[in-house]
Formats: sequence, structure tokens, C-alpha cells
Amino acid sequence: MKKYLLIVLFVIISFPVISGEGMWLPIFLKQLNEADMQSKGMKVSADAIYSVNNSSMKDAVVLFGGGCTGEIISEQGLLLTNHHCGFSQIQSHSSVEKDYLKNGFWAYSAEEELACPGLTATFIIRIEDVTQKMLALLPAGIMEPERDLKIKELAAAMEKAAVEGTHYTASIRPFYNGNQFYLFVMETFKDVRMVGAPPSSIGKFGGDTDNWMWPRHTGDFALFRIYAGADNKPAEYSKENKPFKPRHSFPVSVKGVQPGDFTMVYGFPGRTTQYIPSAAVSTTLEVANPARIKIRTERLRIIDAAMRSGDKLRIQYAAKQATIANAWKKWQGESKGLKRMNTIATKKSEEEAFQKWAADAGKAEYANLISDYETTYAQYRPLLKTNDYINEAAFGVELIRYARAYNKLAMLCEANPVDEKAVKDEAARILAGAKGFFRDFDEGTDKQLFVSMMQMYMNDVDASMHPAYLKEQLAKNKNNWIAFANTLYAKSMLSDSIKVRTLLSGFTSSKSKKLLKDPAFILAKSFAAIYLDKIETDFVKLNTKINTLNRIYMAAQMEMKPAHMFYPDANSTLRVAYGNVSGYEPADGVTYDHFTTIEGIMEKEDASIEEFEVPQRLKELYKTKDYGVYGVNGTLPVAFVASNHTTGGNSGSPVLNANGELIGTNFDRVWEGTMSDIDFDPERCRNISLDIRYTLFVIDKYAGCSRLIQEMKIVN
Repeated sequence: MKKYLLIVLFVIISFPVISGEGMWLPIFLKQLNEADMQSKGMKVSADAIYSVNNSSMKDAVVLFGGGCTGEIISEQGLLLTNHHCGFSQIQSHSSVEKDYLKNGFWAYSAEEELACPGLTATFIIRIEDVTQKMLALLPAGIMEPERDLKIKELAAAMEKAAVEGTHYTASIRPFYNGNQFYLFVMETFKDVRMVGAPPSSIGKFGGDTDNWMWPRHTGDFALFRIYAGADNKPAEYSKENKPFKPRHSFPVSVKGVQPGDFTMVYGFPGRTTQYIPSAAVSTTLEVANPARIKIRTERLRIIDAAMRSGDKLRIQYAAKQATIANAWKKWQGESKGLKRMNTIATKKSEEEAFQKWAADAGKAEYANLISDYETTYAQYRPLLKTNDYINEAAFGVELIRYARAYNKLAMLCEANPVDEKAVKDEAARILAGAKGFFRDFDEGTDKQLFVSMMQMYMNDVDASMHPAYLKEQLAKNKNNWIAFANTLYAKSMLSDSIKVRTLLSGFTSSKSKKLLKDPAFILAKSFAAIYLDKIETDFVKLNTKINTLNRIYMAAQMEMKPAHMFYPDANSTLRVAYGNVSGYEPADGVTYDHFTTIEGIMEKEDASIEEFEVPQRLKELYKTKDYGVYGVNGTLPVAFVASNHTTGGNSGSPVLNANGELIGTNFDRVWEGTMSDIDFDPERCRNISLDIRYTLFVIDKYAGCSRLIQEMKIVN
């Protein structure tokens, strides 16, 4: 481990990097990237991007909720992110009477801003390299899984010590597949309110058809505000709270972009796997992606049909449909890109070079590394397929997934002795969440999902992995899936809000027989049992083996190429990506410009297709060319592309120019570049950003919410 650490530290010096590729830790920008960034046009220092002692750009970047990024754009805590990041909040506030999804929402006064229970915004206070501390405390020769347990124990102690006596929280995260460790100290705000969102005909224009595609014309933004207590520190929601005063807020530039302009994306990218072996890539291409795409295609077919049947179902399933569809389309583009890039062959070639180096250098410890990978993944593949079918198909049925949530309650009731208080508290917790579940649940739609998903599971998964209870109940219904579904939903106490309330109100362990005999609960438990009894032990063991191999292979690659710049894989921690504004060629004979305009919206308009409806107000502004100061050369910019390396989690990230001014909001990647999580292609990998001028235009000219414009520092 100490040898690996010295190798890792050796490469923390400035080397040339591939244009656009990389997701860099901001604490190392001064050493690693500042010169390169400035050569690409950046005019600010690395200290202006990240500083602990002084206000810097990091103080205007937040982890929005659990998986997106947001940025502060005023000194009153105004927060900008993507429409799709705020979609579940918009949907939760919507009803048939107040359809904010369809009509949009604008708070024309502070009093109209809507509380969003459960929504958080998290700032990074500081980042610290604790690798040497961590590795020094690990016993020599410790092996997995004891190593992982020891790391968790050490991390917990370090995290506690780092924030003792403060209101901050801390988290230690592994990097380079567990070869390095960094401490993140955070400040989390819990009073975040919805301020503005355009109608879906702007915020989701193009829908699934345009998702991951370029040219793009989606006004993908939403506005929230962070509130704090009287001391400007995090506080639970209260009418007495005041708008948060940030340490930094981004000035907003309306100067626009030109080809070659420097751009920087600052955010929380979710997950990449740049350094995996060919066996892992082939598993993704041949097992994981095909199964997941197939299952979600069918789920989307059923949900899309339901949503077209009326406004109630459209609102109920809007957020769920968007979540399912997003990864579904991404996986398709990823598979296509990996095949086009011939990534498996490239990885195999790299592995051959690695094995030759190991042999020539006398590195006997690496002799069997690649063959160990191949053996491990051969065992892993069938388990991965079944695991995906359980999660995507079986628990893709909402009733079954909901029934699974009762497992803890059942276990408490079966304990000896029974803790009646714990039983009562758990029943109360489930009952409190039932309202939210049933608000967006439709029995008829879920029955269709049940029939389709169960058939798919039985047809595609090995018979040894079929739950006995599922087969028994199907036989009782004469192998008629529709009859089985009707019986299940009629008999279950978990398929209806009134029956759930009846079951859980005044719940004690004496009422547990009703739950334990519930057919939906038994079915959920039977699928969970397949995982626990037939998959989990080997699945966990193989995952542990893969993680160990990944850690060794990562360190070995660094040892083999000491002069190569290895950026860490994304892991939902704060990162900087940088590149330049640039169009691209998606296919032979096709060239895309770097920007789109409002003309493209009008060209795509199709009133017969919901995804391409254009609101009347926008058409009126287009007709009169009333673009205000946001227009240029008689048109209105909408979106642009650049070569920044982004992934999921970067949604909502600020896109900044050479001066550190906000020029856009990152919201997507181009479909031809979605394989960038595994294999980055500088020629075709592009991030898609909403031009800030279109955002400001919608807020100001379309919605007339000028009070928000007045908060911002606009740079002309």
C-alpha cells in the first residue's frame, strides 16, 4: 500500500492532459491544471475556483438534493438548477387544479415561494487529503472484507473529529479505487423553497425524443432559494427563516459564447469507470445494458400509454417516467458508442501491454491479474442478470416494491421478545409515507406492469431463480396472468390507501398476521429471498473480489505509467471539468454547430405531439422578436455544446466562462458521447448547456418575474 501511495503521489505534478477529458479535484487545480486551463483561455486563478480561507467559486456550488448540482446566482440565496432536477418538487406541488408541470410556477413575491420538505442544498466547506493518515492506520497485510470494515471504522472516527463542535458534517470518500482517501466537510441547508419553473413545454421541450440528443432546444432550468436561521446557519423550515447570504454568488454574463471559448463545469459528477478492464466493459455491453434496456422499454410503453389517457395519470407518473426514461436512453447511446469506439479491443490491447510490462519488469504480483478478472466476471455475469431482473422487473412493479418496505415491521413483530414501541413507531412511519405513495399510484397501470414484468421475469431468468410462491399463485389462477393480477390486487391490503390505513392505524404485533399473510407482502418477500438465498453470498463475494482487483489494477497502471495524468473516477464529489465551446461531427458527412436558437423551437413545433408543443406566449414573443437584451443578431440563443467531461450528477452544474461568470447551466450530454463514463472521445463527447440568456429571457420576458432578475449581478 505504501508503495502504491508513493506512485500515486508521484503523478501529482503538472503534465499535459487530453483536451476536455477529466474530472479534477479542485484542491489540486493549482498543481495539476492551472497552467493548462490558462493555456485554454482561463483568466482567473485556481485560488479563485477553490479556497478554504477566502471566498471562492466553490462557495456558490451546491449538491442539490441527492443527485444534482445547483449554483447560487444572487446574494439572497437564489439557486439555479435544472428543470429535471427540480421535477419531483414541481410534481409534488402540482395537482389537476394547480398544474405547475403544465403551466409552470412563478413566485412573484417571497411569500409565494413554496416549501419543499426533504429537499436539501449542501456546500463543501473544505477538502482534505487523509490518505497517509488512513493507510498508516491499516494493519499490514489486511485483506478484504476486513480492510473495508477497518476503513469504515477509521473514517467514522476521522469524520467525527473533523466536525466536532460545529454544525458541519463530514464524509471520507475513496478515490482511485481505494488507493487514496479524501475528507469532505459540508454544510447542509434543509429549508429550500421553490421559486420558479417554466412549463414543461419549455422546461422539458422535446421530451424523451430529444433527451441526450443534439441539436437541443430544452429550457431545462428551475429556481429555488435557500433559507437560513437568524444566524445565517442551516435551520429546519420556519416562516421566520431568512434568505441565505452566501459566501459567493456567480455573476451572470450575457456576452454569449463563441467557438473556442474556454468553459468550466463545476459540480458533483456521479459515477464513471474509466479504468476498468475489458471483462467489465463486455459485461456492460453484453449483459447489463441489454437486460435493463429491454425491461425499461416495456415499463415505459405501459406508463406512456397511461399518461396519455388523462391529466391525473400524466401528473402521477410524470416524475417516475422521466427517471425511468433517462437511464434507458443513456444505456442505448452508451452501448452504441462503446461499439463504435471498439472499446473492448482497445482495453484488451492495453491489457496485453500491461502483461508484457509486468513480465519484463519482474512484477510477479501482477502476473495473474487479467486472468483473475476474466474468471471473476464469468462467474459474476449470471448473478448480475438475475439481480437486475429482480430490481428492474420484479421491483419495477410498484405494489411489490411498496410491500417490500413492510419487511422491517414484519421482522419487529416476529422478534422474541417483541418491542411494541418499536412496532408502533415503524407502523407510524410507514403510515406517514403512505399518502405520498398512493398520491402517485394507479392500480390499473400497476396491474399492467405486474402482468408484463412477471412474464418477462419468468421467460428471461433461469427457472432455478423463480420464486415458488409466484409459480404456485399463477397455477391457482390457471396460468392466467391477468386473473392472477386481479386476485393479487383485490386480496392485498397494501394496494389501496384506505386498506393500508385500516391495517396500520393502532397497529400492534397482534395484527401482524394480516401483514404476514398478505399476498403482495409474501410475493415481495419471495423475490427478496431469491436474492438473499441464491445470489447475495456469491454476489457480494464477487463484488468484493472485483473491488480488490480494481484497486490493485489502478495502482499497477499508475506504476506502469508514472508520467501519465490519471484523473480520479467520479464518485459524487465536487469536481471541475474544463474544455472549450465546440461543435462536432456525429457521423460521416454530418456537422453540428455549437449553438441552437429559438428558430429551432419553432421548426420542431408540432401541436399534435405533447413533447413538441410550444406555449402561446413564447410564440407571441418569437413573432414580435421581443427578446430584450437577451437576443443577438435578431434571434435568441437557446443552448450550446462544449468539450467538458460530464456525467450524471453534473445536471444543473454552473457552466462558467474564462472570467468565472455564469454563461449556462449544464443539463445533458450528446447521445454519441454517452460512453464517456467508460471511454472518452474528444471528437464527439460534448456536454449540453442551457444558454443563460434563454434562462433570463424566460424569467424576464416570458414570465415577467423581473424581481428575480433584479437580484442578480448581470455582466453585460
